[in-house]
Amino acid sequence: MPNLVCQPKIRGMPGLLVVDNLAHTYPDGTKALRGVSLTLTRGEIVSVIGLSGAGKSTLLRCINGLVHPTGGSVEFDGQAVGWDAGSLRYLRRKIAMIFQHFNLIGNLSVLSNVLMGRLSYQSCWMQPLYSFSKRDREIAVTALDRVGLLNEWDKRASELSGGQQQRVGVARALAQEPRLLLADEPVSSLDPLTADTVLGHFVKIVRQEGLAALINLHAVELARKYSDRILGVREGRCVWQGPPDDLTTPVLKRIYGEEYDG
Repeated sequence: MPNLVCQPKIRGMPGLLVVDNLAHTYPDGTKALRGVSLTLTRGEIVSVIGLSGAGKSTLLRCINGLVHPTGGSVEFDGQAVGWDAGSLRYLRRKIAMIFQHFNLIGNLSVLSNVLMGRLSYQSCWMQPLYSFSKRDREIAVTALDRVGLLNEWDKRASELSGGQQQRVGVARALAQEPRLLLADEPVSSLDPLTADTVLGHFVKIVRQEGLAALINLHAVELARKYSDRILGVREGRCVWQGPPDDLTTPVLKRIYGEEYDG
């Protein structure tokens, strides 16, 4: 199967994120990534689609250092990404991650969960919540306001609906003051209407804040609706890239297999 170099067709735009020939093999021998290359420009929203197990989550986790690649390289904002503690701490300030299952602390308040996005700015990561600075709290409050949940700031996270909890996850990511947002199946656990609403709100914020976003999506229709560009991944390889309008049935069969029926 061909392994395409997934580079954007945008001239004159510097690459904020450059992934070159990225590979990862898990200890059990599973080859999750087999030489994936892509460039993400400032202000661009790119979705990654493919079957479960295609390597989408591993790709995002290699980019932000949750998983260390076994081959290839990652460059962010013109600097090669290292895997030492100092490099990873800087990386996780500027590259925020939004997870499928929210990863909130249910018995803490909504505001406290958003403040977790400020941990990488603390001199000691084990500081109690009450030691966050006034500026940290102002940033967290602003982030909650951006996602429309300011009035819920003192509720326990576990009291919110699924859609609201994912919006808290977005607010936590915004509190990091990132330049790049990574979202790993951020709406797959939500019903279709809520998923569309949450993703639409997320994309609106990305546009308004001038950020870049790389989003793993299960729903092809959402990828078409909200992306500037789509990457198709299969068996750890990038097999297609292009604008949403070019995502035809033959292309989808290349990504998902001949059994794909739309």
